[in-house]
Amino acid sequence: MADSEKFFLGIDIGSTTYKAVIMSYAGKVLHWTYQRTQPVDSGRLACSGRCSGCGNCSMGAVKKTTDEFMKQAGFTVAAMAAVVVTGSQIVEDTKRFIPFDFQVSEVSAHVAGAKHFHPDVDAIIDCGGQDSKCMVYNHEMGLWTSMMSGVCAAGTGSYLDSVAAKLGVPVEEISEKVNYDSDTEFSSVCAVLSATSINKFKNRIPLGDLLAGACRAQARTILNSVGQLLLSRPGRKILFQGGVASNAAVAHYLRELTGSEIIIPEYHQVMGALGAACLAREYSDLKGKGTVAKVEYEPTRQKSTVMRIKATQRDFFSRDKSKPLVYRNLFFPSEILNAFGCRIRTLETYAALFGRRQQRVKEALGKAAQKGFDQQTCSFLRVLEGVDLETPDFVVSTSQPCQQAERIFEDFVDEKGIPDRLFSLHTPINKRTPNAVEVIAEGLSESIYLMEKAFGRKLDMGRLEEACVLSNQAAEYGRQSQHLRWTSPPLVRGSEAIYNAVVFSQLWGTPEFVEIQREYLEELKMKKEWAEKRYSIDDTHRLLWLHLPPFYDTRHLDFIEDRCNAPIVFEETNFIGWNDLDPKDPLRSLADKLLTTGFLDPSMRVNYVKEAVKEAKFSGCILYTHGFGRCSLADRPFSKRLRNTLESIGIPLLTLEGDCMDVSIDPCSTVTKIAAFVEALNQKRYGNLFGVRGRA
Repeated sequence: MADSEKFFLGIDIGSTTYKAVIMSYAGKVLHWTYQRTQPVDSGRLACSGRCSGCGNCSMGAVKKTTDEFMKQAGFTVAAMAAVVVTGSQIVEDTKRFIPFDFQVSEVSAHVAGAKHFHPDVDAIIDCGGQDSKCMVYNHEMGLWTSMMSGVCAAGTGSYLDSVAAKLGVPVEEISEKVNYDSDTEFSSVCAVLSATSINKFKNRIPLGDLLAGACRAQARTILNSVGQLLLSRPGRKILFQGGVASNAAVAHYLRELTGSEIIIPEYHQVMGALGAACLAREYSDLKGKGTVAKVEYEPTRQKSTVMRIKATQRDFFSRDKSKPLVYRNLFFPSEILNAFGCRIRTLETYAALFGRRQQRVKEALGKAAQKGFDQQTCSFLRVLEGVDLETPDFVVSTSQPCQQAERIFEDFVDEKGIPDRLFSLHTPINKRTPNAVEVIAEGLSESIYLMEKAFGRKLDMGRLEEACVLSNQAAEYGRQSQHLRWTSPPLVRGSEAIYNAVVFSQLWGTPEFVEIQREYLEELKMKKEWAEKRYSIDDTHRLLWLHLPPFYDTRHLDFIEDRCNAPIVFEETNFIGWNDLDPKDPLRSLADKLLTTGFLDPSMRVNYVKEAVKEAKFSGCILYTHGFGRCSLADRPFSKRLRNTLESIGIPLLTLEGDCMDVSIDPCSTVTKIAAFVEALNQKRYGNLFGVRGRA
């Protein structure tokens, strides 16, 4: 078939609208549609198998809409040279109803659509019914970077729909009725609060002022959620697209707030579908010119994993009353507790064990809420407040990096009636603090004294020396494992390795942990030999995962590694960057170790990542910001410092917002963010976002 006879279909199904574009090979838009989607009735009848004539289920309605559009355009889906789909409502079953060739993220689709008519564009804002997005081309890194709004609808079309409904104004007429001279302001934090405020004042403030305040709030929220990517180059030209771009008032306030020229392209409503059609043309051109090879892993189940599981079960479920029970946070040195011969329960880890049992998590969070702990409290800590924990013999914590945990521990010992059995170790935020090592060492000495009183026996310093020796041995095996993974093709799935989290292990200082680390190293050596027969280190993407994962399942990590074919080759929680302990000076050595793990000092942590990127050839980093950036281990100051540092060495950062424990507030945009990130990596590495290698 001659190129002139080829046609391409792009479909974008969002939360509120259905868009489709048919494009010629020459790039001419032949037909397009923009339709509001409607809810479908449920339970009316069983599947009839006649989707184009029925349309009573959601997918049937989509097929019916597609068939009607194609019929009006004078084409059939089968006649298309390629079909690419995008949008938040594309699901696994979609392919049963629309035979598409490839699915791309909305981010990549909107970039492709914008570049079709504006090839020099380097900044885009897309605002749809469910989310807002900002895409900026980073000239230094040679790829598009993007941000998407989180769980709030304040910067989306749904917000304006809500305002229009409350004020009785058709949404299409809002911009015509706005009083552009008004200085009325409404909340730009939350869609519900803003719409409620507008409704509250609708009988006291003129309609034009209300609409001005609503549109200004919309523009401000867009910038609050995704606009930080635009900060580096004020005054640039920004393409504004998506359904909300039909509202000239929002564009006016974006221009006012950014000081930039806001351009609304001709096909702004269907830019996602247009981009999908453009990508369908590119996909068609790539057919037969390369392959997408899936990364595989040596399949033998790791013995070290079984050993870790057994060790965890033994520690957390032991009822040996001859050993004192001590609760610790993630950072108090376990070498001391193991030298004491304690039963140790790391409370954040204990909470994480509930992660896969969401019913237990829901029950715990409900009980915590009844006690006054709402979503402003870390979900790990809320789980702890909602479960019935055994009364310990002692509790140890650290003041950094999580002061909220310190306060929860204090509340816990008060409830248990043992306020005199809590010790919080003062931990300066970095080694640059005067006498930081001495301060921590003195605190560790005091904690030992208090535990000796509580346990009724002295700590055998010889056992502490031995614990330091064992800790050094385990650390050395860990460093070798780390080096092996950094200098090899992908050896193990990151979605599994991240749960090792050796930095936070409570087994440091035990013979058992030495054996686990030794076994793991031997397994990696075997897997390296297997992998190097199939790949080189340069054959795949190489991602570094920072901070913790969502503990309720591995869905997002699996999506990265399986669906996107982008291996996570290392995880920050397995990074060993401290010096060996001095068995003859254990307390100062443990103080130095605590200060150099990196989690207490953001600048040191970022520097570790920067150096690791160079040695391990990471092509991208992913930071999971537990608590939507409120957690001190992944907060905004840290992510800002990290992003700036990584961009200085040409490494893109993907920030995923969510919660490690509470699945109920997991943003629906996460998968889109991941897909867009990997597509950008594909474009840079392979010259196409599909991941096709060996392009002719």
